[in-house]
Amino acid sequence: MKLPIYMDNHSTTPCDPRVLEAMLPYFTEKFGNAASRNHSFGWEAEEAVDQARKQIARLIHADPKELVFTSGATESDNLALKGVVEMYREKGDHIITSSTEHRAVIDTAKALEKKGVNVTFLPVDKTGMVNPDDVRQAITDKTILISIMLANNEIGTINPIKEIGKIAKEKGVLFHCDATQGVGKIPVDVQEMGIDLMSFTAHKIYGPKGVGALYVRRKAPRVRLVPLIDGGGHERGMRSGTLPVPLIVGFGKACELCEQEMAVESERIRRMRDRLQEGIMSALEEVYLNGHPTERLPGNLNLSFAFVEGEALLMGVKEIALSSGSACTSATLEPSYVLRALGVGSDLAHSSIRFGLGRFNTEEEVEYTINRIVQAVEHLREMSPLYEMAKEGIDLKSVQWAAH
Repeated sequence: MKLPIYMDNHSTTPCDPRVLEAMLPYFTEKFGNAASRNHSFGWEAEEAVDQARKQIARLIHADPKELVFTSGATESDNLALKGVVEMYREKGDHIITSSTEHRAVIDTAKALEKKGVNVTFLPVDKTGMVNPDDVRQAITDKTILISIMLANNEIGTINPIKEIGKIAKEKGVLFHCDATQGVGKIPVDVQEMGIDLMSFTAHKIYGPKGVGALYVRRKAPRVRLVPLIDGGGHERGMRSGTLPVPLIVGFGKACELCEQEMAVESERIRRMRDRLQEGIMSALEEVYLNGHPTERLPGNLNLSFAFVEGEALLMGVKEIALSSGSACTSATLEPSYVLRALGVGSDLAHSSIRFGLGRFNTEEEVEYTINRIVQAVEHLREMSPLYEMAKEGIDLKSVQWAAH
């Protein structure tokens, strides 16, 4: 076993060597521009892009023509929300989303709010799940879009997307799903789930960074968008810019591998995750699981360790790459807004750690991580006067702390 250990697969995944191998020729001898229609270099590049479209579409049960390539899921989320609001403003000005979405959706929705769009941020239950009835009740005759994530990036909770999709269809409202964490890890079928627009990216599924896609439904209903970027009319006018052929080839290969290996891989990762959870929780008291106990991503484990500061715990196990909260907000000292939405108190929210297991983790690494986390938590609690008081049966909520 080699150190350091990588267990932060929700923030990004390493590129699979098989993906890299597929990409390499497109950096050197096959370097054509896929939009150059009048010579063999362009045709070769275009053919490679078409092949990747098929591989990606197969994974999500879509038509290859329904994919718009972007720079990643953040751009896809922006294009979906802003593109729909702009295109359908005659129809209405209300969108519905949830309070635990990724920042790429929440901040986009807030930017739209500043421009006069009405946004409903739905609450979640204590496991982080959106209630389909809340969605139904929030719909008005001005609602043009519902945007609910497939699986949460911090706590791994999987939402009842199919039921929400059904409600959207009944009401004739477009349904966008940020499926960035779920695609390639759990089965996704845009037809069956009633999804009209879906964001996802390559670097969460062992592909390269810098390329993502937005699925845009072509019929029943045909979804139309106003583009964010103007230019040469690439991607059926929805996203101009020269296509990054090597990255798209890698994205396609990554999706093909997920399609072939997902069932077996998810089971193996889930077993390791359950062992990690059981190993830590059986050795320590006052450890709490955040998120849904069963309806969550196979590789996700988010735990709060009472009387321990999350950042201190991360520093105590420097040789294991973990995170406290989402990679996109880890520069702030605010407790996670996702955990706050679940009703987790700020002291426990500050003590939470996210473990993200993936394709290249081993059982040996899991055992090592269990031992190190238990050691580090015990060490930090030994230094905590609060832990000592709690052990003595003092109710910390009733303590009158002296003011400075």
